[in-house]
Amino acid sequence: MKNQANQSQPRVFKIYLPHEKQWAEVTKAQYYAYYRDIWATRKRAQAHHQCMCPRSKHWMCDGDCLDCEFHAPGDTLSIDRTYQNSDGDELSMLDKLADSAAGIEDVVTDQIMLDMLFQRLAEIMPEARRIGNLRMAGLSDTEIADKIGIPRTTFLSRLKKAKELLQCEYPDLF
Repeated sequence: MKNQANQSQPRVFKIYLPHEKQWAEVTKAQYYAYYRDIWATRKRAQAHHQCMCPRSKHWMCDGDCLDCEFHAPGDTLSIDRTYQNSDGDELSMLDKLADSAAGIEDVVTDQIMLDMLFQRLAEIMPEARRIGNLRMAGLSDTEIADKIGIPRTTFLSRLKKAKELLQCEYPDLF
């Protein structure tokens, strides 16, 4: 008789709100929508040994692992952890990072060269920007040639001549 009484009552779903330290009754859909990401986050952290939360405390989990009292460093390695290369030298990943000041100069130089290249391409072939946009849209050479109003062979010939001219003027880039 006791089992029949339990079966007739609908199951009550509750979520724990750790920041307010209280429980809230919700529907089944709300319960799963709330906990689905939290469970996935906790499982991922446990797989990397970053979550040491005991099973009896899982109800407290809010998916904010970095602020959790049970958070552990796990298998994440530090960028300055040293290792030996094949020559026996001590290195770290920090040693492999490029100097940021030199990197900025390279980026600026590359941007200037790219701007010059696009400007010259626009002089050689004024429809180049439109062709690029059409190619990015996934159109074939035949479709692009139809859109710009020239035969496909003429279109391909102009592309080839523009490429050859740019290769002669900017040999370092090609």
